[in-house]
Amino acid sequence: QVQLVESGGGWVQPGGSLRLSCSTSGFIFSAAAMSWYRRAPGKERELVAIISSGLHTWYTASVKGRFTISRDNSKNTVDLQMNSLKPDDTAVYYCRAWVNENEYWGQGTQVTVSS
Repeated sequence: QVQLVESGGGWVQPGGSLRLSCSTSGFIFSAAAMSWYRRAPGKERELVAIISSGLHTWYTASVKGRFTISRDNSKNTVDLQMNSLKPDDTAVYYCRAWVNENEYWGQGTQVTVSS
């Protein structure tokens, strides 16, 4: 049974930091491309960051230089370090795995950036 469980969301003031983590099981994590998406209120789901099985990374322009995606294949986890947070970063953040032409999603974790 495949499971992806996000954690680390919460409320933070503008300029603050949060670290999201996604714990996974049920598939070969080291072979998966892992990504973080977000959905802000009233907006479409947006791809935030990707890390490939070969550790190549990609970020959407709005988070480049502020967010860092990383993975630990020994723990089957993928993290998203978010610094210099802005109100526009407020959203539900989702973890996604792509492996063997299958995709799997977590349930999401809320991030709220406000003063």
